[in-house]
Amino acid sequence: MRKMKKFLALSLSVSMLAASLVACTSKEAETESGTNAATEAASTEAAGTEATTEGTEEGLNIAVSIGSEPSTIDPTLNTSSDGGMMIEHMFEGLLKRVNDGQGGAELVLGQAASYEVNEEETVYTFTLRDDAMWSDGQKVVAGDFVYTWQRLVDPETASDYNKIIQMVKNAKAITEGEMDVTELGIVALDESTLEITLESPTSYFLQICAFATTYPVRQDIIEEHGDQWSRKAETYVSNGMYTLESWTHNSAIKVVASEYYYDQDIVGPDSIEFVLMDDQNAMLAAFRSGELDFIKDMPADEIPTLIENGEIKLWDMLGTYYISFNNEVAPFDNPLVREAFSLAIDRDYLINEVLRGGQAPAAGFVPSGIYDAAGLAGDDFRTVGGDYIDLNDTEANEERARELLAEAGYPNGEGFPTVEYIYNTNDSHRVIGEMFQGMLKDVLNVDITLSNQDWSVFLVERKEGNYVIARNGWIADYNDPTSFLDLAYSTNGNNDGNYSNPAYDALMDEAKVTLDVEKRMEILHKAEDLLMSEAGVAPVYFYTDKSMFNDALDGLYHSVEGHYYFGEIKLK
Repeated sequence: MRKMKKFLALSLSVSMLAASLVACTSKEAETESGTNAATEAASTEAAGTEATTEGTEEGLNIAVSIGSEPSTIDPTLNTSSDGGMMIEHMFEGLLKRVNDGQGGAELVLGQAASYEVNEEETVYTFTLRDDAMWSDGQKVVAGDFVYTWQRLVDPETASDYNKIIQMVKNAKAITEGEMDVTELGIVALDESTLEITLESPTSYFLQICAFATTYPVRQDIIEEHGDQWSRKAETYVSNGMYTLESWTHNSAIKVVASEYYYDQDIVGPDSIEFVLMDDQNAMLAAFRSGELDFIKDMPADEIPTLIENGEIKLWDMLGTYYISFNNEVAPFDNPLVREAFSLAIDRDYLINEVLRGGQAPAAGFVPSGIYDAAGLAGDDFRTVGGDYIDLNDTEANEERARELLAEAGYPNGEGFPTVEYIYNTNDSHRVIGEMFQGMLKDVLNVDITLSNQDWSVFLVERKEGNYVIARNGWIADYNDPTSFLDLAYSTNGNNDGNYSNPAYDALMDEAKVTLDVEKRMEILHKAEDLLMSEAGVAPVYFYTDKSMFNDALDGLYHSVEGHYYFGEIKLK
């Protein structure tokens, strides 16, 4: 029987809470939800939001809450999951994701009418749609993609996602300042024809062509208005299903159906209001009163009951909630300390006794469900790679954690400095922080303090390395192990933990040019072996996504990358 934990007494005003947590990514750059604006404003703003759930003369207008104020909705610069979802409703790439008829998302042609690929699978030639238009009525041309992709890799742009197209010829050299952006392997053969040359065949390249960072942006608009182009509706020219009508900062972003979108038949709501909230109680209250048609965050202590009652829908998602150690700051520049802290986490207890939101304890960094070409009988990367942490032997993990800390020079926690753990405003993140705090005291006799930061502050502090320990999370940008393992590459803009190992970088570089898919997977497994052997990160659990949706509506769909799509919603 599992022993009773001493840390329960420290935090079990939170004992039955369940997590409602999603980064993009990080995706924050984390593909995370980033659910935090000003709390006191949230409830009053929600109260003034009227959700329309029946046809009127004004059409179908819905209100949803997917997060708080995004730091940006510039496709090239955004790193958050909620910002990415908003962008996906207003922009479109060469490819796009549409409803597969079962609530999932499938990849189809978007701004491209067709494409061809050479026999070596290194040159893609896209022909753009004749009716692809910008929201101001101007035609989308191949040069728009050339400008955007060059802007993405330009070191002066400083996009955290500049490495996502490193499979494109010369992209790596450009991001490292060794070549000019004009040398990128993307050219406009004419107004409607785009040619993209890769360094080597890349199985997930077409998924990248549907990712928000690669969506086209307008050169003339950005050159005229600079970084502020994406902050105002009048300059936010987009090419997708919807266009920005208004952005009331820290309150709501409202988008309306674009008159220039080529496929008017699939467009559902005439308008979508993204209500910017961070108060989970206010979200649930607004949903139950009919003021919101959709929420993806709800009070943590209500989640188990909501799931049992069938009010919450759980969705599959490719994502990992983890803890970042600043690998450059003592004492976490010592891998023994990092591993001790990681082993002190009782993941099974946290998931099954506290969070109870359908998550799975994480014993590796790459989550379940990620493709592995070497997998037999459909086994995924996690199954093939196995577990790095024994989730079934808590006592052995704790004993090993104490041994490691003693080996690092801190027997029974003696002499270990008090360190700070930062997280962003969200009740569930607080719960995990308090449980982590209690576990470390109980197992290692070390003290950590907790710092709750506003979302915008938190992102900057973590990105700039102004922390010692931080909560983190990542949702896949595409279904391949590199969507996670690239995060630990020394120069990756999303490497918030500042992990750096030339041997790891060499493995990732080798994987990028290895054509044999099974050999490539072997290399990627070696990379994860190295990362986990040095406890570069401390994975905690694998995500599930959860939401509540107005049952008078139909047509909501969701991708395993953690994005919800509202553009095809109709009345039942």
